[in-house]
Amino acid sequence: MSTILIIEQLLNGLQFGVMLFLMAAGLTLIFGVMGLINLAHGSLYMIGAFCAAAAAGLTGSFALGLVAALAGAAIAGVLVELIVIRRLYDKDHLDQVLATFALILIFSEGTRWIFGSFPLFLDIPAALSGPVALPGGIQYPAYRLALIVAGLIVAAGLFLLISKTRIGIQIRAGENDREMIAALGVDIDRLYTFVFALGAALAGLAGALVGAIQSVQVGMGEPVLILAFVVIVIGGIGSVKGALIGAVLVGLTDTLGKIFLPQLFALFMDPAAANQTGASLASMSIYVLMALVLIWRPTGLFGARA
Repeated sequence: MSTILIIEQLLNGLQFGVMLFLMAAGLTLIFGVMGLINLAHGSLYMIGAFCAAAAAGLTGSFALGLVAALAGAAIAGVLVELIVIRRLYDKDHLDQVLATFALILIFSEGTRWIFGSFPLFLDIPAALSGPVALPGGIQYPAYRLALIVAGLIVAAGLFLLISKTRIGIQIRAGENDREMIAALGVDIDRLYTFVFALGAALAGLAGALVGAIQSVQVGMGEPVLILAFVVIVIGGIGSVKGALIGAVLVGLTDTLGKIFLPQLFALFMDPAAANQTGASLASMSIYVLMALVLIWRPTGLFGARA
């Protein structure tokens, strides 16, 4: 097992993790501030990817595709919050789950009606299409490295927004006592709309960035949504810091498990059985990680203790 292979897979896990963070950050903010379980968050990821692919295809500009992804997902988020979600804040979680599950079906069929059933493809920008030479003779794809940098920049900006700005103070206060900040004169409806739009924009950005290395297709958000829920459970509901740490842990666990577990079992099993066993255990590994974290700390790594 070469050192270069290990470093490459660590970078792949980090890239996967920071993309998961963009999904999980919005999801944990929405749940932490609003107390809302939003199963349609993955659909906003899908909308961002389709908006980016369509805009980039029309203009030939990847940058304009990213702008379209942010705008399209944010607008969709605002409309969903105003039309549907606002009616669910005082409902129990079962009503929220059923309503947002219905939104998944609506978004999926609406996207299929607008864009068709065939996948779209988003080209990697020419400037980022080749490899980058890293120390140690490692050749790593420039675009994947750019994803890591972009994700970390967004994470830093989100931390600054939450910790240093007036709206961030209101968001943190809303997590603790939404009735009190409403009584102090904060427009709680406007705050909720902003948080939902921010979460939607982050999900759309993640969909656009990942869409260049995967196909853009209907239903692409649901598998990522499951992993995002795992991330916020590990990190702690409502914690952006927890979402980042949890996302990196999940990304590394999933990536390294898929690569190295089959190799480990191949030491004492035949190759076919080793691949099957290793792949099965790798798929389970993130849930085992979640269980271990919850046994040690039931509220998640950075969740508030009851």
